[in-house]
Amino acid sequence: MAQPFLKRLKGNARGCLLFEPLFLIPYSMFSTYATIYMFQMGVSETAIGWITSIGLIVQVFSSFISGYLTDRMGRKAALLYFDLLSWSVATLLWAMSQNIWFFVVAAIVNGFQRVPHTAFYCLLVEDTPPKERTYVFTILQFIGVVGGLFAPLGGLLVYHYSLIPGVRMLFIIACVCMTLQFIGRHYYTHETDMGIRKMRETRGMSVKAGLGEYVHVIRSMLGNSPLLIVFSVYILFNFQMTMKNTYLSLYMVDYLRIGDGFISIFPAISSIMMLLVMWLLLPRVEESHVNRAMIWGFVISLLSNILLVIALPGELFWLSVSIILAAVGTIMTLPYLEAAVANAIDDEHRANVFAILSVLILIFITPSGIIGGWAYKLDPRIPFVFVALAFLASMLLMMVYQRKMRL
Repeated sequence: MAQPFLKRLKGNARGCLLFEPLFLIPYSMFSTYATIYMFQMGVSETAIGWITSIGLIVQVFSSFISGYLTDRMGRKAALLYFDLLSWSVATLLWAMSQNIWFFVVAAIVNGFQRVPHTAFYCLLVEDTPPKERTYVFTILQFIGVVGGLFAPLGGLLVYHYSLIPGVRMLFIIACVCMTLQFIGRHYYTHETDMGIRKMRETRGMSVKAGLGEYVHVIRSMLGNSPLLIVFSVYILFNFQMTMKNTYLSLYMVDYLRIGDGFISIFPAISSIMMLLVMWLLLPRVEESHVNRAMIWGFVISLLSNILLVIALPGELFWLSVSIILAAVGTIMTLPYLEAAVANAIDDEHRANVFAILSVLILIFITPSGIIGGWAYKLDPRIPFVFVALAFLASMLLMMVYQRKMRL
């Protein structure tokens, strides 16, 4: 896959994705242990939920201003400065954490990640032809999958140094690697034509006028029912991902009684399955069957979470099957869903529409931390029942979307 990767990727897509492993590899190593790290540092399950929600509230704010800042500063500048703030500084804070207040401050700082998220999205797709965007997002997913193969290295550090010192080391490694990525990508990419134009247009524009453009964008969005359906599915996907990422590791250790050092094996298993599906299945999916593939992906993801709920403590077989099905379901949905969202937004209003989408996502998922913490306290399986329901709703919405697109 390396040869087609280098040959087919051009311009900013190439520059963005070449440096992406420096983010995704360390992220996969520490994300498995982030919740357990907080728990071991004396933060309760409910407090973890509150910290997650505080971070999401900040993300709502940063999402709202991200379209304006991306247009005003330019894609590259907004990406560099806010990545350094929300990730380099945040990982350093996590590494130094001594009590709950360090985690609260880190969550607030990390909450500004939505500005570079919007800027990265614009930089990645604006100079990329629409027909190439599915390929770009598939490569992005591929890099994330390969990054998951490095998760066991994090497990080795945790096993060797014990959990808290080991996770501190993972955060320091992430800080160094991510900072190198942000700087390298900045010098390897160029400002997009749309980015240059938007910088000129917003140069003399007041903040109030710049943010006022959202009203026009929202009106146009409300009149586009297929776009609203795709956005709804994207929102549900982000809801379940937030809920699962927050509580899955804790669920495996606390409820299913899996060892701390052992749980890092599961991201590697997941990554291997994703690579197999990308190699054997995705090339066979024709463009006209993409929506059908997404529906089947949601069905498989639904089954995965049902198995996760019924798995018994100490029982590895059904947990392993659940992890494998989750990997297959994710790779059958996420690249196509990302491309569908990208192609549904026109370049002229991309930053603002994506900012609004991010705000909508966060409005719906911000309560997930509090709800998840409360639900986990009642019964550790309940958060994953919510995840299963999100996949069921996504499957039904995609069926409606497919029917509308045929009309």
